[in-house]
Amino acid sequence: MTLVPILMAGGSGTRLWPLSRESYPKQFLSLLEDRSLLQATVERAGKIPGATEPVILGNERHRFLIAEQLQQMGIERPNILLEPEGRNTAPAAAAAAHFVTEQHGPDALILLMAADQTISDTEAFVASAVKAAEAARAGRLVTFGIKPTAPETGFGYLQAGKALSGVEGCFEVSGFFEKPERERAEQYLKDGGFFWNGGMFLFSAATFLAELKRLEPEMHDAAAASVKSAQRDIDFLRLDADEFRKCRNISIDYAVMEKTSNIAMVPLDAGWDDVGSWTFLSKQPGDADGNHVRGNVMTEDSRNNLVQAGKRLVTLIGVEDHVVVESEDAILVARKDRVQDVGKLVKRIKAEKRTEADSLPRVYRPWGYYESIAGAERFQVKRILVKPGHILSLQMHHHRAEHWIIVKGTAKVTCEDKTFLLTEDQSTYIPIGSTHRVENPGKVALEMIEVQSGAYLGEDDIVRFEDVYGRAPKA
Repeated sequence: MTLVPILMAGGSGTRLWPLSRESYPKQFLSLLEDRSLLQATVERAGKIPGATEPVILGNERHRFLIAEQLQQMGIERPNILLEPEGRNTAPAAAAAAHFVTEQHGPDALILLMAADQTISDTEAFVASAVKAAEAARAGRLVTFGIKPTAPETGFGYLQAGKALSGVEGCFEVSGFFEKPERERAEQYLKDGGFFWNGGMFLFSAATFLAELKRLEPEMHDAAAASVKSAQRDIDFLRLDADEFRKCRNISIDYAVMEKTSNIAMVPLDAGWDDVGSWTFLSKQPGDADGNHVRGNVMTEDSRNNLVQAGKRLVTLIGVEDHVVVESEDAILVARKDRVQDVGKLVKRIKAEKRTEADSLPRVYRPWGYYESIAGAERFQVKRILVKPGHILSLQMHHHRAEHWIIVKGTAKVTCEDKTFLLTEDQSTYIPIGSTHRVENPGKVALEMIEVQSGAYLGEDDIVRFEDVYGRAPKA
């Protein structure tokens, strides 16, 4: 039977700042390996028997980033549903279920999960998913109960009831419980039979939509209409905004799972982690001094630290129980017991309208990326990479001129009525007000240095006339 992974990738978490930003949240980061959390989740879900290529639920801001990471995995025409705005998990699940019904029929199974979690034991995960699929085929809405390893107060809990008849390893759910105080969490752990609610579900499209129709009829119909009136845009399907906004903002737990009598649970003991703060690194193997490091790091007489470094060398001397995270434009230093306060710091950075809260120096676009190298009053230097076969918009600027120097590859340049090729070590000048574009006609990535000069250098000084990615205004 067909099983469709639905991966929710619309979050913009900041608890992993300075690496996680609103423009580049944690699901797109490579924190433990060369793959991002999203890519690892896609690969893991694909190992379940009968699994199709995934459907990704995301938002406008991250659309090209999602497409790029899926294409890196060989998924050339990904299914990406764009939510007009975040309305919590119930509307997202509803729209996804209607989409799956259209594409695969009502009997198709849906695995709904976040794209920003880690699971270390893929084999155990697949085994639990197979059990859940069996219960789902029997008409159950199945949730995964994460076996607790500590009295966590940041997770909701659910309690396993009696064993489900006919499906080995599956249980009824006796109750859902909100995030507890420490004492109650410790009691849950002591009593046994309590599991973390990890927000992972498996059900048939028909079963879920039937319960949604009964419990949230307006959401059911609005989500259906948002899919029916959706607009295709390159790799993306844009859900109809007016219809989608009719869905009330509510989680799938509150809307359906805690109200239905058709719920079942499969325990999951597979090294799950929600990657909610930098302390998740402490669960990875450390060195002889208890340090957990990744990247360009050296320590001397330092113990029990979590260190994440990028390009620069990060050194620690005589430091204990700290988190140190280095990025291109910001460094975090915090005691391990204070990392939950990172969100407070990010709010202050936002309040001061600093760019470090939102954006990274490298900005991804559908054609590649650009990153700022240097800048001051009236000038800015950028490194630009254009993927083979891709082309930037035909555009002009009111306030800046540009000088392009080709570092690698071949550039096809249009400036006013002239079109010409530039290769390595060649350059050209784009005057203020000139209509221009650059294209990579070759087989290797085009890299170039762009020097901007002028009175205003903001990204909003772009007038687009033509754009293959749909960013130009329609005539």
